[in-house]
Amino acid sequence: MLSQADNELLTRSGKGTPMGELLRRFWMPALLSAELSERDGPPRKIKLLGEDLIAFRTSDGRVGIVEPHCPHRGAGLYYGRNEECGLRCAFHGWKFDVDGNCVDLPTSPPESNYKDTIKLLAYPTREWGDMIWVYMGPKDRMPELPQLEIGLVPTASRYVTKKWQDCNWVQSVEGALDTAHFSFLHAVLAKDEATARAALAKAAIADQSKPDDRIRWIHNDPRPRFTIHGHDAGLLIGAARKTDSADLYWRISQFLMPNHAYTPTAFPGEIYYGQCWVPVDDLTCWIYTYCWQPDRPFSNAERVKFDGGFNVHAEVDANYVPLRNLSNDYLIDRKVQKTDTFTGIEGVSEQDAAIQDSMGPIQDRRREHLGLTDVGVVEFRKLLMGAARALGNGEEPKAAQTASRYAVRAGGWVAAPDKNLDAVMTERFGHRRGYVGGQYGLGD
Repeated sequence: MLSQADNELLTRSGKGTPMGELLRRFWMPALLSAELSERDGPPRKIKLLGEDLIAFRTSDGRVGIVEPHCPHRGAGLYYGRNEECGLRCAFHGWKFDVDGNCVDLPTSPPESNYKDTIKLLAYPTREWGDMIWVYMGPKDRMPELPQLEIGLVPTASRYVTKKWQDCNWVQSVEGALDTAHFSFLHAVLAKDEATARAALAKAAIADQSKPDDRIRWIHNDPRPRFTIHGHDAGLLIGAARKTDSADLYWRISQFLMPNHAYTPTAFPGEIYYGQCWVPVDDLTCWIYTYCWQPDRPFSNAERVKFDGGFNVHAEVDANYVPLRNLSNDYLIDRKVQKTDTFTGIEGVSEQDAAIQDSMGPIQDRRREHLGLTDVGVVEFRKLLMGAARALGNGEEPKAAQTASRYAVRAGGWVAAPDKNLDAVMTERFGHRRGYVGGQYGLGD
C-alpha cells in the first residue's frame, strides 16, 4: 500500500507537480497523424497533462501545438483561420507560426517591430510512427525521440490507434504490467474445443485456429514467478509458469519510461503489441495502442481485424471512445459470464478497462494489500516515483537521454528450468534485455 502523499505524487500530472514535471521531460503522443491529416485544415482542441491546447497542420505539412488563446485579448484560436503556414486569430488577424512566433500583426503600423515582441506558447512537435509527438518540458533539456520499434519498421508493418479511458493513467499502466491477471480476467471457461475456439475469437484473446498450449498453461498456473531487471530505458519483467513438462513458459513484458508498456505474448513470427498512456488530466487518459510485425507487412484482413478491436486494440467510435465503456458497463453479458468467459465482457482491451475504471478515477492505494505476483507493479512505482523525486532534486531522468535503448522487444518463450531470465532473453532475442537496435543501425 502507499501513503496518501505517495499516491498523490504518483498520480498527479499537472504542471508543477513532481510527476507532471517528470512526464514533461519525455516526448509523448499528442495525436494520431490521421487526426490532423489536412494541410490548412481546421484546428483541433486537445488536452494533455491538464493543459488545454490547439493543434494545427500548416500549408507545408508541419504541425503546431500551441496555447489556445491569442495573446492580444485572449480570443480563442480554435476559431482562427489556418492559412499560409500559420494560425490567424479571427478577432484582429494576429497570426502565429508553429513555433509561436507572431508573423503578422495587421493592427500595427508596417514599420513597427511590435510583432517581434509577441510570443505564443508553442511546444515542439515531431511526426513519427504514424503519431504526432509533443515535448512539453524545458527546451534546453529536449531529448531525442525514443526509438521504439513501432517507428523503425515500414509503415505497412505497423498499425496504430488510440482509445479513451475513464481513470488515472497510472492504474491503467499497472493493470498492463500485472501480467498475472491473465489467468483470470481474460480466461475462457468453455471446456470443449469448438466452444473454446469461438469464445477466444469473440473475446479477441488469441489469433489461432484452436486454443494452444499457452492458454492452458496460463490458466493452470495462476502463480507465475517473477524476475525483474532494470535497464537504460525502463524495466524488463519476466514471469515464468509451469508447462506440461519440466520446462517453463516465460511471458516477458517491457516497461519503458515513463508511460510505455509491451505485452508479453508474441512468439517468433507473431505480432508485437504495445501501449502508451498519456494523461488528459488526473482523472482520464488517452491510450495509444500499437502493434507491429518486423518481418512482413500486415495484410488487409489483419487491419480489418484491428479496426474491429483485437487484443489491445479496442473497438472505438469516431471520437476514439470504446463502444463498450464505463457509461454502458462495457455491455457485460451475465449469461456469457456464467458459461463462456470469466467476465462476460467482449475484448481484451475492454476487460482491462472495466477493471481499471472500476477502481475509481484515482485508485486509493492506501487500502490495497499486495502479494507476490504484484512485484512488477511495486518496481514500476519505485522507478517512477524515484525518478520524479530525483528530478525535484535536480537530477535529470537518464532514460530520456538514451533514445536508442528504447528499441527493445517483449514476448513469450519456453525454456529449460535451469535458465534464468538473462539466458531466456538471450535465447529468444539475442540480447539479455531484448535490445534490437543493432538491426536498425542504432548500435549495439
